[in-house]
Order: sequence, then structure tokens, then C-alpha cells
Amino acid sequence: MSLINTQIPVFKTQAFHNGKFVEVSNESMKGKWSVVIFMPAAFTFNCPTEVEDAAQNYAEFQKANAEVYIVTTDTHFSHKVWHETSPAVGQAKFPLVGDPTHTLTRAFGVHIEEEGLALRGTFIINPEGVIKTLEIHDNAIARDVKETLRKLKAAQFVAANPGQVCPAKWNEGAKTLTPSLDLVGKI
Repeated sequence: MSLINTQIPVFKTQAFHNGKFVEVSNESMKGKWSVVIFMPAAFTFNCPTEVEDAAQNYAEFQKANAEVYIVTTDTHFSHKVWHETSPAVGQAKFPLVGDPTHTLTRAFGVHIEEEGLALRGTFIINPEGVIKTLEIHDNAIARDVKETLRKLKAAQFVAANPGQVCPAKWNEGAKTLTPSLDLVGKI
């Protein structure tokens, strides 16, 4: 069953954010767009490159009224040390969310039972807590956060413009389509 257009689960967990431990929950995510990026674990090889990519594009996410959440199966204590010891992860100004009970990885369908780790999953969630996009893939393949930002802006556009759709490779400001019988077979 797809998670698209479903409500995120009820949850409450701890994160390391801007030098403090903070609570993150389904309720705290409401009211703005959320980008939840699952990674296997802290202190791995590919994960710091993705955290750094997200950090370098974080201002663009904030301009789009979105919060970024990096989630691993580690604790918030591990995330504190990871933030303090990795130059790449140290750039993060967004919450590094711990999921040591695997509640989130299981609920979002990215848990690897045999390993107790997460697959690389990316979820864009609207301000009402509804999942609008998801992408899950092999842990050996790191993501490009600029594509996530493009998808976020497309999700925001169609939410603000009912009846419009964003075609392939759509970017902010580009033309959209209005689905109609007249377009069938003409594109």
C-alpha cells in the first residue's frame, strides 16, 4: 500500500538541533512543509555527504517555508557527537532526529529488519501532515537535495493551484498543464 496522501503516524522522539536536545513529533511538524530524509545511521560514509548537501541548500528550504529533518536509527546523543565531530554534519542547522526504537523507519516503510537500519527514504509532507512525495532506494546511492527541493516546490505549487499539474522537469516559474479532454493525445 502506498503512503502517498496518507497522514503521517503519531510519534514523539528526540533530536539534536542547534546545540540542544529537542522533541520532534507529528504535531510539531504541522503548520509548515516538512522534508524527512531517512539515512541508515550516523558515522557512515555516504550519510555525511547528504547531510552536507542538505545543509548547503537549507536556506532554500527555509525560503520555501519547509523544515528538513534527518532521521537515523541512532539516538539523539549519537547525533550530538556526530554533529560535533564531522565537518560535513557540523554544517547542519536542522534537526538530526533519533529513531532508536525504529518507530519511524517502520511506519514510513524504510526499515531494514535484518540490519536494524534505514533505507535512504525521502518524504515531502504538507502542513497538514499528509505525505505528498516519497522516494526510497538502495543505501549505496546518495541523493541530490536539489531534486528534493524541486519536488517540494512542485508539491507546493499544485497545493496552491488546484487543477494544475507540473510536467516532467518542471521548475519554479515554468509552465504547468491544466488536464482536460482537449490535451489527450496532443502532448
